[in-house]
Amino acid sequence: MSAISSSPVSLFAGRLQPLPPEGQTTGIFKQPVAMAQVGPEGLVGDAQGDRRVHGGPEKAVHYYPAEHYARLVAECPGLAEALVPGVLGENISATGLTEQNVCIGDVYALGECRLQVSQPRRPCWKISHRLEHPGLSRLVADLGLTGWYFRVLVEGEIQAGDALRRVECLAPGLTLARLWAASEAHRPALAELRALAAAPGLNGDWVRRLTERADWLAQHARG
Repeated sequence: MSAISSSPVSLFAGRLQPLPPEGQTTGIFKQPVAMAQVGPEGLVGDAQGDRRVHGGPEKAVHYYPAEHYARLVAECPGLAEALVPGVLGENISATGLTEQNVCIGDVYALGECRLQVSQPRRPCWKISHRLEHPGLSRLVADLGLTGWYFRVLVEGEIQAGDALRRVECLAPGLTLARLWAASEAHRPALAELRALAAAPGLNGDWVRRLTERADWLAQHARG
């Protein structure tokens, strides 16, 4: 598979804040930063509100394609001013990389770091609350405009204006778009689930879910 890279990246980090209207603690409110030190759990100084579903080594760095914002604005024109990079809680945004050309387990160089694609980001209800638009989280999921998480293979410093460059593709053709489509399908192909579950670098929870679903489909097909 050919080498791909992003445009110069924007970086975002944030501290915990209350989320209106109920006041849940969240780290979705990010601010641009010029540089960041990246450790095993992401950008140093960046916070996540609910550590059961956000953060940790397998969700260390969240990337969201900047080109997705135009698509979301087309669907929700009233949010045109608000839908700009950083607002969905991502740590990195740029153009050139999307779920259509990024594969499971891809390894990228950014500054001193090496980052590996671990899993898609499942849109959280906090997106809808953050933008005061009921149904926005579901829309992001339905359109497959999810973004994804990186795990950190090599720690170090990154800077805004650097570019992500793919240095290794472990599962050519097994794109995040294919993974998301299979996960959302009512009755996905058994072979597709098996192939995706076997992709090097895929997060273990995703492997388990895909395998369990494939096993269920195989059992009921025999029945």
